[in-house]
Amino acid sequence: MSKRSRRPQARKPAPPKLDLSDLAAEDAAVDSTPTDDQSDEFVAPVWQHDLLSVEPDPVDERQLKALMSTWRRGRATKRLSQVLQDGYVAVFSVIVILAMLGGAVWRAQGNASACESTTCQVGRTLLPWVMLCAAFSLTLVCARIFGPVVASAAEGFWLMDAPIRRARLLRRRLIGVLVAVALGATAMGALLAALTGYDPPRIVQWAAALGLGAAGLTAFSALEQTFARTWLIKLVQWLSGLSAFVALATITAVAAGWVDLTFDDWGSNQIVIAVALVGAVLLLVFGLAATLRLDQIHRARLVSGGSLVSGMQGAMFAMDLGLMRDILVARESMAKGHVRPTYGVGRGLSALVWREVQRLYRYPKRLVLWFVSLGVPFAVGALGLRTFSPFISALVLLIAFVPLLGSLRVVTRTRGLIRGLPFSNPQIRIALSAVAAFLALLWSVIAFTAFYGLGQPVTSFSSAATTSVLTAAAGLLAAVRWVTAKSADYSNPMMQVGFGAMPPGLMFNLIKGIDIVVVVTGPLLLGWSHWISVFIVGVVIFALSGRFNTEEMQQMQAELQKEKAAQKSGGPRKVIAPPKR
Repeated sequence: MSKRSRRPQARKPAPPKLDLSDLAAEDAAVDSTPTDDQSDEFVAPVWQHDLLSVEPDPVDERQLKALMSTWRRGRATKRLSQVLQDGYVAVFSVIVILAMLGGAVWRAQGNASACESTTCQVGRTLLPWVMLCAAFSLTLVCARIFGPVVASAAEGFWLMDAPIRRARLLRRRLIGVLVAVALGATAMGALLAALTGYDPPRIVQWAAALGLGAAGLTAFSALEQTFARTWLIKLVQWLSGLSAFVALATITAVAAGWVDLTFDDWGSNQIVIAVALVGAVLLLVFGLAATLRLDQIHRARLVSGGSLVSGMQGAMFAMDLGLMRDILVARESMAKGHVRPTYGVGRGLSALVWREVQRLYRYPKRLVLWFVSLGVPFAVGALGLRTFSPFISALVLLIAFVPLLGSLRVVTRTRGLIRGLPFSNPQIRIALSAVAAFLALLWSVIAFTAFYGLGQPVTSFSSAATTSVLTAAAGLLAAVRWVTAKSADYSNPMMQVGFGAMPPGLMFNLIKGIDIVVVVTGPLLLGWSHWISVFIVGVVIFALSGRFNTEEMQQMQAELQKEKAAQKSGGPRKVIAPPKR
């Protein structure tokens, strides 16, 4: 016993004891008292008010938001400074990335001074417009899918049904979204203008045009959200995407010598300034109108966007980009509701191939990115970056082929489905990738002229053909690697990093697919022999064919160990079938 426990403790006074007999006597006296209203029948109590007719007490939204902020901050376990101290790896990575971007901008500025040909000048003039229209289209897509004004499921459960003014709670969120979009788009516009080789005044103009335009379109989407309609947003989105494609096609036509165009720098500057002014007007007008109509947003629309954001945050926490795309695909399917069923065609593996053709016919918009990728090597060649054309084109093909390999992702994630098909794993993968492989071959044929040289040849015929085929193969194999890659296994031992414990395969989820592009197109960038890339492509095809599955081998080994243990114990012998190849 410690010294502290040996010390005499001061006793607390005991509470007064209740005499239960006195209480019982008082109750009996009250019950025996005769009353005029006493009767033999039970009379139910009658309330003098109705809960539905009670006027609710007014709630101050500012005090409610302050209470919510206090509740959230009071339960925080770390300060922002502590988080930054633990994230020294992220800070170092950001510094390295900024240094790489700074070097690229410096080299782009140096190359821009030597750009004197008509093709290069047209490419420098139109390529920022391509990126501007593409950024506007992406902004509208994100605003239409997520909100842009959202609320969590908990807030939709109790907060949005409370007797409060919804606009005062959502106003700050809308302003925060507009500010975030404006700042992000401004930084992107400045980076794109700097990479194109513009001087500082032009960089400021393009940054303002992209930032104010993206913010204005976000405000327009917020106003459409109050009316619960999306068709007008889709219309503007497709017009913006079509404008980007037309500008990219114009660059290709000028580079091929089909069209002779010249652009005035003064007129281009005035158009950029006009875009910035129009974006500012849209931001003010639609932003104010959306702020006044925030009370009209339905709770279901707010909660659906919030649930989607929370799901994307969880997928991003796991660094699983494939799961993020699965969430978006499921959301799109739920919005569509139903489709018209179609009969299958063929038998055996041909049935799987024709099923992919039917899916492509049912969702033709998945080919939009493939059509856009056709103009990438022409645009890159027009800018004088022919050396980097295989790498850039393969990255774009990676993004374009991922939507075409949805069935392959489902099959690789569902083991029971593979076992239910009477084919081996390599046969299933080849059949489900046949349509994407045909499109890759068609892309290599069309993009051959970009690598061979527009107007006059810049390389040999065989070298251009090999480079085109290897670029298409790099994009296709990178997409196959992206959709068939396994998610991080949290059952394995964790790896200690600056952020804490992390599964070993979690960091590689961010570079899956990109590693195949680097490995295949790296020898082409370094000027090595094409046969090295051909050999690497063969190795990658053999590795991605699914002939060697470590998990199946582990299961087979476990079954063999059970069989040996059963034989030693004298039990019945079990025949183990080898896994399908």
